[in-house]
Amino acid sequence: MSGEEAEFAGVRDLSRDPLDGDPAVAEYLGDRYEAVRSFGALLADQGELRGLIGPRELGRIWERHLLNSAAVVPFLGPGVVVDIGSGAGLPGLVIAAMEPERRVVLVEPMERRCAWLREAADALGMDGVTVLRGRAEEVRDVVEADVVTARAVASIDKLVKWAGPLLAGDGRMALLKGRSAAEELDKAKYALRRAGLVGEVHSAPTIGGLEATTVVTLSRG
Repeated sequence: MSGEEAEFAGVRDLSRDPLDGDPAVAEYLGDRYEAVRSFGALLADQGELRGLIGPRELGRIWERHLLNSAAVVPFLGPGVVVDIGSGAGLPGLVIAAMEPERRVVLVEPMERRCAWLREAADALGMDGVTVLRGRAEEVRDVVEADVVTARAVASIDKLVKWAGPLLAGDGRMALLKGRSAAEELDKAKYALRRAGLVGEVHSAPTIGGLEATTVVTLSRG
């Protein structure tokens, strides 16, 4: 194994994160707390080394990454999740940790990130996870999605263009977005119309004291 694909080793420690061990986090995640925490520990151990997260992120993995990703789960609906531009596994591997019976397909164009995603899924025993190397528009003949997810990948209009063809007939998208989600959704109205999709902005709170996550859902009109 190359240095870039280093083995998961060393101290998998989230103690730099003030939310680690917080009872409110455990209550929010319920019986999936340990599974999500195990992924967070791998990310804390390997994320900076592999260029997945910056050094300043190590003290806020729960807030910025794990809880933010977990907030999308109530908006997924049933079926196969295809996570576009998975990168560090956000939200794809968090979804897999929270819903171990679900099939989750992670689509990522960079080989070194694909290596991380495969190793992390294997290390955590995520049998329902498949990793595909490529861009959304390159895997249209390989996978069909009941739900497409994406986080910090592209604007809504571009995601509709790239990933819309992956959707099953009644498929939907659940996208993690920022404070300008409503404005971004408005700018995408022509792309949505062409694709036959209707958008809605949701506030998705996690635990007290943290800003709610913004989720944009796109479904058939």
